[in-house]
Amino acid sequence: MNNIKNMVKKSGTSFFWSMRLLPNAKRNAMYTIYAFFRHIDDIVDGNAPLEEKQELIRMALAAREKAYAPYSNFMVGAALRAKDGRIYTGCNVENASFTPTSCAERTALFKAVADGVTEFTDIAVVGSRRGEVNEQITSPCGVCRQALFEFGGPELNVIMAKTPEDFIERSMDELLPFGFGPSNVAGNAAVEK
Repeated sequence: MNNIKNMVKKSGTSFFWSMRLLPNAKRNAMYTIYAFFRHIDDIVDGNAPLEEKQELIRMALAAREKAYAPYSNFMVGAALRAKDGRIYTGCNVENASFTPTSCAERTALFKAVADGVTEFTDIAVVGSRRGEVNEQITSPCGVCRQALFEFGGPELNVIMAKTPEDFIERSMDELLPFGFGPSNVAGNAAVEK
């Protein structure tokens, strides 16, 4: 079973690319098998319990209320869990010239890094227009995905929520396939541990 699990985990996007050649029924069955093996570590190792995920979402919802979003009125909150259990929250902070705007995910990440924390397990992200109820999930933008990949790697669990009861999870590897990170610059003393 470990051989199959490792093969599926390593195959990543190439697995999905080859799936397009199968008939629909077989393709759906293979996706189910892939999803099972892709997340078997969560089942076996006991990824964060549901209550912990819901608490992370609640913290992201609270952070969202602090967003400074006078231009878009789209408020985003994030709660980032470090490997040591500490949680860092962030909200989006807009700027009139737009380029210096900081997303909630990077705000939480930069707070953590400034505190000396550089290893993470989960992040919850929520967003909605000011005064509205979430009708769809909010996922990290491309820049945030790259920043999170730097410190969370492909295993970082991303929880994208409407409410604490209504959310989906994806690994950073699924959100940023073939992500560029510290291992891509191996040999650089700054990233060698």
